Amino acid sequence: MARRQRSRTRRRLTLIATPVAALGTLIGLVCAPAQAAVWNSCDRWGNTALNGYTLYNNIWGSGAGSQCIWANSGTNWGVWANHPNTGGIKSYPNAKKVVNKSITSLSSLRSSYNVTVPSSGAYNSSYDIWDTDYDYEIMLWMNYNGAVGPLGSFQGNVSLGGHSWAVYKGDNGANQVFSFLRRSDSTSGTVDILPILRWIKDTKHWMGNETIGDVQFGYEITSSSGGMNFVTNNLTVSSS
Repeated sequence: MARRQRSRTRRRLTLIATPVAALGTLIGLVCAPAQAAVWNSCDRWGNTALNGYTLYNNIWGSGAGSQCIWANSGTNWGVWANHPNTGGIKSYPNAKKVVNKSITSLSSLRSSYNVTVPSSGAYNSSYDIWDTDYDYEIMLWMNYNGAVGPLGSFQGNVSLGGHSWAVYKGDNGANQVFSFLRRSDSTSGTVDILPILRWIKDTKHWMGNETIGDVQFGYEITSSSGGMNFVTNNLTVSSS
């Protein structure tokens, strides 16, 4: 499996890229839904807040092509991306919900998702969950396609939060990364995130009672040559 790179949305990499061309903007808008989206952007770091979620275009990797994001709401949005067939993650367009609660103070942390993704290209549809200090990254891959793979070494299989996962543990030099790859692809469903966090903390002792900051959901795109659409039909993140 290919080595996974970090996906950051708040700590942006210092890479500088040429802005997306006007043609990319036009194509991105054409690929948006028939109804007029309430927001769209083809900027590399384009972002906005809608309905309690923050949306990011987030083209953070090197060698990226064009990418445009649109949104009807914080829970219904999509991306048109045209990234070349080369290695390395190009982007992680996503919607973020802030939690800011410690694991032990959480009584519930759940999410529902419904997506439409391409049958070709190289990508994963994933949750990216961070503690407030960005020392720990927990990824939940709900589906994936093409030459992509997690960082680190295989730790075994586990059933948690309503799904069966292959678990990987690694370190990218700045933070620990725990990746849970669903053992069969899913484009819709509900995931109970809190049991996963408790398993990492209490069963494996890989982290302490961290304060969970961001729960992000999006598409980690390595390649989408020719232009492909990734649509979040519905996404909800709730905590208590």
